[in-house]
Amino acid sequence: MKILVCVTSVPDTITKITLTDNNTKLNKAGVQFITGPYDDYALSRAVELKEQQGGTVTVLNVGEADAEPVIRKCLAIGADDAIRVNAEPTDAYFVAEQIAAVARENSYDLILMGRESIDYNGGQVHGIVGEMLGIPSISPVMKLDIEGSTAKITREIEGGHEDLEAGLPLVLGCQEPIAEWKIPNMRGIMTARTKKLTVVEPAGKDTLTQISSYELPPARGACKMIPAEEAETLIRLLRTEAKVI
Repeated sequence: MKILVCVTSVPDTITKITLTDNNTKLNKAGVQFITGPYDDYALSRAVELKEQQGGTVTVLNVGEADAEPVIRKCLAIGADDAIRVNAEPTDAYFVAEQIAAVARENSYDLILMGRESIDYNGGQVHGIVGEMLGIPSISPVMKLDIEGSTAKITREIEGGHEDLEAGLPLVLGCQEPIAEWKIPNMRGIMTARTKKLTVVEPAGKDTLTQISSYELPPARGACKMIPAEEAETLIRLLRTEAKVI
């Protein structure tokens, strides 16, 4: 079984975000980048499936050279090789176009990715990739087992869960608890240095959206401490100032 895992390189969740170019771009100076947390779940499940059933796991990232440390970490976790499309991930359609081009060329049985990235939180790429390839796309997937050429899936829906079966190939957007995050060990880190990382140029340049500007959330207001015995004061402030009751 050939598995393709698509990963994003995103700012660490504790990063202090600043903007540049008239508030149209992220200022990358001093920013620590990590694998998208939902992508980590997808990669972990892919490695488990490879260990259980054999096959290969390829990591794909659409990004520039500064994403390579994130890619190498994925190789250390257990991916066999990696592909980096040498382009800035400008929007969901462009990224999906690159993933679809790589998938067509290599004929993967299973394409996994996170349900969404944590920088834009669009949750669009898996659906667009499925449409471009003419194969099913399902998200958010919480459980995945493969039996022969059939995927047995549990996904989250409003108010509950849904159990599905779908034939391979297909595209899945993953979330917890599909697998537990894996931490690379020293052997994995050492072998990752010699694993193949292929850099390819983008297949197309169809960017359908442009960023007008970003806006940081307003600064937090001052915190008022109310003594426990002054419940009436707390209620009054919640009603007149916070206006939440």
